[in-house]
Amino acid sequence: MRSAARRAPGPVRRRLDRLDPAIRHAARRVLTLLCLLPLLLILAHEAPRLAQSPLVLGYGFVVLVGTIAMLFIAYSRYDDPSERMLRKRPRGLGTFPALPSNPRVSFLLAVKDEVDCIEDCVRSMAGSDHQDLQIIVVDDLSEDGTRDVLRRLEAELGITVIYLEKNVGKKHALVHACEVADGDVIAFTDSDCILAPDALARCIRAMVDHPELGAVSGHARALNANHTLFTKMQDVWYEGQFRVAKAAESTFGSVSCVSGPLAVFRRDAIYNYLPAWAGDRFMGAPFLFATDRQLTGYVLGQRWRGKALKRKYADSPFVTAQDYPERAWRIGYVQSAKVWTNVPARFRPFMKQQIRWKKSFIRNLFFTGSFMWRRGLGPAALFYGHVLWVVAAPLMAFRHLVWAPAHGAGFLTLLYLCGVILKGCVWGLAFKVDNPGDTHWRYRPLMSLLSSVLLAWLLPYSLATIRRGVWSRSLT
Repeated sequence: MRSAARRAPGPVRRRLDRLDPAIRHAARRVLTLLCLLPLLLILAHEAPRLAQSPLVLGYGFVVLVGTIAMLFIAYSRYDDPSERMLRKRPRGLGTFPALPSNPRVSFLLAVKDEVDCIEDCVRSMAGSDHQDLQIIVVDDLSEDGTRDVLRRLEAELGITVIYLEKNVGKKHALVHACEVADGDVIAFTDSDCILAPDALARCIRAMVDHPELGAVSGHARALNANHTLFTKMQDVWYEGQFRVAKAAESTFGSVSCVSGPLAVFRRDAIYNYLPAWAGDRFMGAPFLFATDRQLTGYVLGQRWRGKALKRKYADSPFVTAQDYPERAWRIGYVQSAKVWTNVPARFRPFMKQQIRWKKSFIRNLFFTGSFMWRRGLGPAALFYGHVLWVVAAPLMAFRHLVWAPAHGAGFLTLLYLCGVILKGCVWGLAFKVDNPGDTHWRYRPLMSLLSSVLLAWLLPYSLATIRRGVWSRSLT
């Protein structure tokens, strides 16, 4: 298991932290630009040739611009909301009700057939530093001995365990837990995760200090990072998805996915929408995945979608018990809230996970994509830019890896692969900056190659099979 200890800040960060906030942010912008200077020079060198060969250079040019923009935003603008007050706050802060200084937290977990890891997960939940804590575990008809472990932990730790006699799926299991949850804050984790003792408390501190935050995401890395080549590649990829992608979105208060390893929501931001989450349907069929993105979307878009969702489920106790006003919530990311999750160690479960994620992406695109433009230019650019990259990926893979070789344009294939490796190296170097001494950065180009050569093809397959779905987190 990876150590839960947080690394001390490096000397550059310690010096920056001692500066006046305005000077600190200016210095960060300058340092970030200096680090990105080689990429900016490549961009400037290729820009004049773009008009001559837009089909050859256009895709790589756009990807490079997007990468530079995201890195600049993440490293020059992001602040951890659990460590300091954010500089950019919304107008009308008085419209957001403050949480108590020590709010009650309901920490929820759904589990099915996880006998090998469930005890470590529950003990890490119970070991959280936050004091006023209600832990609820729902067993969704496990058949592998998980229930025996939970009964023992229930007696030892004083947690609440709900034993379902019918398999209902993860979302419905978590909604069962919400029926008895009485916290001001509702937090979720996954059954294959281990949390740092201060992870939950840091998320709560961020929300107490910033009442405009309706939800925050923690920071996940691979628990089994050193097991196989696949786990090493995923570990460095996770770091970038949180430290760069979520950090960039967080600067606009619009994190688009509060991820399952540590997802923390204000009760009044999601409670009325839990029946919509459990009963979500897509393309005429129930959508069975837990869809972290979808629950996040209800927080981001409730000003525009909230009333209609509540009317649709007007008879649900989650709506009739208390009608919470629709608010312009922001969603943040807490880098210092560390959580480790087991990632697939072999090819087949890795592919099954990626297909689940692609299906969630597709479903969420039709919901969150319908209103994200209303949240402002920055959030819209990050969200729709990512959408365009994902949608274009299979088209670009076909063009460069199939069409080009078949038509004698092997140089185009080589150019594409070199661009993929360059992008992976850039993300790997960003990992190295944040994690000095950690050698996993060198696996990031391999993850970029895997994503472009293989994972890109999963989007059309996921769309074609989107009605299929199972409640499974198996990594074997």
